[in-house]
Amino acid sequence: MTPHQPLKRPHPPATPDEELLGTKRRAVIAQRTEAERIDRIERDLAAGFAALRDLGPAVTFFGSARVPEDDPRYAAGRDLARRVGEAGFSIISGGGPGLMEAANRGAQDAGVTSVGLNIELPFEQAPNPYQDIALTFSFFFTRKMMFVRYATAFVVLPGGFGTLDELFEALVLEQVDKIRDFPIVLFGTEYWGGLLDWIRDRLIAEGMARPEEGRLLMVTDDPDAVVRAVCAARDVQEQPAA
Repeated sequence: MTPHQPLKRPHPPATPDEELLGTKRRAVIAQRTEAERIDRIERDLAAGFAALRDLGPAVTFFGSARVPEDDPRYAAGRDLARRVGEAGFSIISGGGPGLMEAANRGAQDAGVTSVGLNIELPFEQAPNPYQDIALTFSFFFTRKMMFVRYATAFVVLPGGFGTLDELFEALVLEQVDKIRDFPIVLFGTEYWGGLLDWIRDRLIAEGMARPEEGRLLMVTDDPDAVVRAVCAARDVQEQPAA
């Protein structure tokens, strides 16, 4: 099955996410009771909380699963994760191939804990071999919570719809003060420049976002600037409460 292949309705769910989201519309065949679904959600959360409880400062890296090892962006992502690791951070990724693998590999290069938060998908996602802690989540929303809860900052490497989803969810959390002092770094000015132009020229120019909200994103090609940003955030976040 490919992601764009039409399916007969109703059909068996390919993942727990599809089973949860599709049964009320009768798009998929229900396989669990509501109580069983809630139990599975609780198990996702409990497993993440237990495995990452003692992680310490960490930075979450996002990026495409479709970038091969011989792509310069893979080497750049691996090098950046190594540098961030050497600054004292564990590295969290989505646990899959491509730039997620590059981030986990960079963590192991630096000798810091490499975390992969995998997701059950019917295609593309397969765990990479560079994870010290490897978790597999049934649901996107439980996985997303772990990306944020245990991170000091997000570093966003080039990516597609999944990367954009994670990026904009973090932006919304910053916009409404659900998270604070939390850098969101876009690494790669050539790749991300068009998105920033659109945010400025459409969202901000047409009043859909405030000018200061455009500054929630940092874009750079400089690994040292990324390290400085995440270290500065850690210093603020670790200050004792007044």
